[in-house]
Amino acid sequence: MPILQVEVVGKPPIQKRRELALRIADAAAVVFKASKGTVWVRLRVAPRARYAENGQGGSTGFRPVFVSVLKAKPDSRAAMEKEASALARAIGKACKRSPGSIHILYEAHAAGRI
Repeated sequence: MPILQVEVVGKPPIQKRRELALRIADAAAVVFKASKGTVWVRLRVAPRARYAENGQGGSTGFRPVFVSVLKAKPDSRAAMEKEASALARAIGKACKRSPGSIHILYEAHAAGRI
């Protein structure tokens, strides 16, 4: 059961915020080939004022999305790279952001820890 913690920088327009967590969960479920109710998403929205890049001197206009993925068991590196690319595209589409602005971090596997 994958668990995703998603932090979107910059508030999406109100009509896009509604059910955003569900859109992300559904998009991720397609990538994970997961059955109903097995992909969990926790969503946070961070104001642009709480995001910075060194040396930029203010707002960059870049609105990244940070995604932490927790899975029971690790995949091979090749499988993880393919999955991360597909996940970036799927989450980007759900958030109306480019896949290049989606940053994915795989956590240490959860089996035996949770």
